[in-house]
Amino acid sequence: MMATSQKLTEHFLTCTICTEVFGNPCTLVCYHTFCRKCVINYTKTRPEALSAESLMCPFCKTMTKVSDHEKPVEEWADDIKPSFVIQGLLDSFGPGSKDTTNCQCCREEGETTPATAWCSVCDDALCHACTRKHNSTPATCHHDVTPFTVEARGTSRRRVICKEHKDETIKFLCRDCKKAVCQICCTLYHRKCDSVVVLESDPEMLFMKEELTNTKGNLNRRKADMQAEVEKKKAQMNEELASYLQMESEIKSTSIRAVEDIKLKEETLLSKLKAMSDIHISQLKADIMSDEMSVQMYQQQAELIDQTLQSECDMDVYEMYQGCETGDVDVATDAGLKMKGRIAKIILRQDMNKLSRALDDLQLGDIDVLYESVLDLKSTPVLQDTVKVRVPSDNDNAYPSDVTVLMVKGTDTMVVTDNNNKCVKSFYTRNKQQGHSKLSLGRKPWGITRLKQNQVAVTVPETWQIVTVEVNPDLMLLTTITTNKQYWGITSLPPSTLAASSQSPPCVDVLDMSGQMVRSISPLHYGNSILRYPNFLCTSGTGNVLVSDSGTACVLCVTPKGEVVFTYCPSDDTAPRVPRGITCAGTGDILVSYDSLDRVIHLTESGQFVRNILTSRDGVWYPYGLCISDHLLYVCHAMTREIRVFKFL
Repeated sequence: MMATSQKLTEHFLTCTICTEVFGNPCTLVCYHTFCRKCVINYTKTRPEALSAESLMCPFCKTMTKVSDHEKPVEEWADDIKPSFVIQGLLDSFGPGSKDTTNCQCCREEGETTPATAWCSVCDDALCHACTRKHNSTPATCHHDVTPFTVEARGTSRRRVICKEHKDETIKFLCRDCKKAVCQICCTLYHRKCDSVVVLESDPEMLFMKEELTNTKGNLNRRKADMQAEVEKKKAQMNEELASYLQMESEIKSTSIRAVEDIKLKEETLLSKLKAMSDIHISQLKADIMSDEMSVQMYQQQAELIDQTLQSECDMDVYEMYQGCETGDVDVATDAGLKMKGRIAKIILRQDMNKLSRALDDLQLGDIDVLYESVLDLKSTPVLQDTVKVRVPSDNDNAYPSDVTVLMVKGTDTMVVTDNNNKCVKSFYTRNKQQGHSKLSLGRKPWGITRLKQNQVAVTVPETWQIVTVEVNPDLMLLTTITTNKQYWGITSLPPSTLAASSQSPPCVDVLDMSGQMVRSISPLHYGNSILRYPNFLCTSGTGNVLVSDSGTACVLCVTPKGEVVFTYCPSDDTAPRVPRGITCAGTGDILVSYDSLDRVIHLTESGQFVRNILTSRDGVWYPYGLCISDHLLYVCHAMTREIRVFKFL
């Protein structure tokens, strides 16, 4: 128990600023907890926090708005409570959760004496001797010391001392000020209040207890539901692991069969080669033997003629000559060298291109992925929500150019680039309350893409920059990346690169996270560039880059290496001519917006037209950026200055 308490104190109940156990903790909107005085002292050193009248988190720099700006800085954190988890840990394991079986004073002196009394002010257990000393000391003689029992300690621990009047316990509730106070506070500060009641007898206390009981029940139900969900996902994980092992075995067995077929083909070719080679070698051996016999015969005949020429008998010369004339001596025949119908050479014809194609076409199988909660593009789109992009602090009409959606801390957060007001905005609903955040950039942003679960990247063409922004769901600028070109569209590529589009020159560049160009893509078609104004990008499910070019009226799919996968360029007179936003569904299907004809079209994964999925009859006018999240489609409307959210039913 003591080891657990020590670990909890070290890792969860210690302020990272003062490295001490939390003293009067407060939990900021970013869910980081610190001592109140530590947060206030840190905020005093940050001019931007003072000007924003907010407490700044020393860890992540997130601002927490204070409820009353007129209070002095020292009181800004008074109304911020710690999370109930931290408070529960402090109550159970922090200061005040001491061992009550033995006297705390004796324990500090190295002795072990059973406790007989409890001081609710010091929050200490005392033995009989220490109790007498405690009661006789002027500084502690007025403390509330009671005989020690578990019930007495439980009751005393619930007594709360007034922060201002250290000797007074809080017993009253001022309904007008909605504040729990002590008796002196009632006399000094709440004389004019109409309703000050005893805390324990107030009917509102019963209501609060009922609400807490209901909340506890809801938490227990949610815990049970979440536990069931955990068990369900564990079962799914085990099924997925078993499925993976089975598919791994099937792929390996299919590969082994393919290798066996290749080896069988190899053995057939080697057997055929050996048979042909044996025949050829046998033929060559027979020819060699015949030729060697002919050589010996020619040698003998030459020697016979030589002997005849050396003879002094003319008759021998005449008879040899006559024999050569009649063919008895074969000097002109070379029939033994003729090879009619014989193997001349064995050749292996290798077509490496054909072999490579055969290996590429070798079908070991396909891996298909089934997605949950994806858009059923065959169903009917229904307007689900409309979000006005203009906020009270805007100077101009909003102009939403692009949009993305993130799940941040369990909250769906929509992030929009507002071109007219030179800012990025986030919109979210938390605790059933709609909220928004605004991050001014000084210049007009355009494209946006999600980097991580709570980060986005935004292009700012006028400044030749790409900025990264943290979404919590409030917005905070992280980094500013200076680039060598003015980039408009942007999308993230796995594992950690970006694809950004430029108008001058028209291209799509693959960049690292420092803004350095890894590769530039400028595809040609019949010698002409396909790109002119590639203003919107997105990434397909296969990791390719989808480009919407308003200059050539084409939708283009290219690999990160620059290979063209397909182009969609409608040519008929009624076809949409100016593509804008582009997004990809989990099924691989592609949606493209066309502002000139007020529509969003549906393309297959291979770039084939399917249908007009949204038109002006669905309330779509001048659509720009698109985003698919879960089973919803988000559409930027430049004319109405809003984001419209469609659900497919």
